[in-house]
Amino acid sequence: MSISAPRNDAGRRSPIVVQTRGSVRETEHPFVVAVAHAGSDVDLAGVDRVTPFRSAAKPFQLANSLGFLGDPDLTDEELAIGAASHSAEPRHVELARKVLSRFGVPETGLRCGGHAPMHAPSAEALVRSGEHFTDIHNNCSGKHAFMLAAAVRQGWEVDYRPSTHPLQVGNSVLISALSGWDPQLATDGCGVPTFCLPVTAIARAWSVLAAASPVSTMGRDPQVIARLSRVANAMAVHPELTSGEGRLDLLLAETIREPYIGKIGAQGVFCIALPKRGLGIAVKVTSGLSETLAAAVPWALQTFAPGAFDAPLDWPPTDVRNVVGALVGRYQVEG
Repeated sequence: MSISAPRNDAGRRSPIVVQTRGSVRETEHPFVVAVAHAGSDVDLAGVDRVTPFRSAAKPFQLANSLGFLGDPDLTDEELAIGAASHSAEPRHVELARKVLSRFGVPETGLRCGGHAPMHAPSAEALVRSGEHFTDIHNNCSGKHAFMLAAAVRQGWEVDYRPSTHPLQVGNSVLISALSGWDPQLATDGCGVPTFCLPVTAIARAWSVLAAASPVSTMGRDPQVIARLSRVANAMAVHPELTSGEGRLDLLLAETIREPYIGKIGAQGVFCIALPKRGLGIAVKVTSGLSETLAAAVPWALQTFAPGAFDAPLDWPPTDVRNVVGALVGRYQVEG
């Protein structure tokens, strides 16, 4: 399956995030922005490229799990943690455990692997307590809790990670249907498949999320749209659960001027849905340096969704500081 050519000059030079140190240009990071309008026309800045979807695919993976779980009645908080790349703050870990408990599946069944909490105070508290980090502290534990529960509910193999597992096959089918592209598969950091597809196709999927409502005017399966609507609403209401203290996607949610759903992915991926405009926006920094998203994402919003967001004069994520906290440079966009 393929998608139609994007509008605008897809071949023009990509915008670049420049990282300065003092008055010197220390590094340069080209990026691509694709903006899809209600799943159809696509605008593009830079040159389209295939990239792994990474954690920006979590809303769709969660929607697929919900279908296999029989569309259970869940709180917005439980749904938000299922779509999260959380920081393992206490509330995040508690919610992931609540999901496991709700479906009667053991924490030991998680297959995402353990890593220290991304939230430094939580990691320090864990060390002081003498506890060890486990899979529940993985930023993907919410997603994996739902995947494990879906596999158990369906009577499938409890190791839900292989690409041939019925759950993962369902994920691939859904991503293909919503993006207009048959993705190549690779392995994500948490062990499950990630979907490799053009930035324009990623934007198309996110535009479906932006337009998700209990209607089928887009010719989509109304049950899928209803699930995506639940997930989108939960993510919009609880960005503190899908992200974490001080992180870019939460800061954007706290400062943007209209309804917003945002999700970061590893290696320089960031996706946004703007429901009032029916826009899905996908950003990929080609160097993979995620810190540069602090400049690239506001540029994308200001360029393609004027009025939605104006970065405050004091926008800390674009600061480059040394280990003692002194301001030594900045990230800024050229192009």
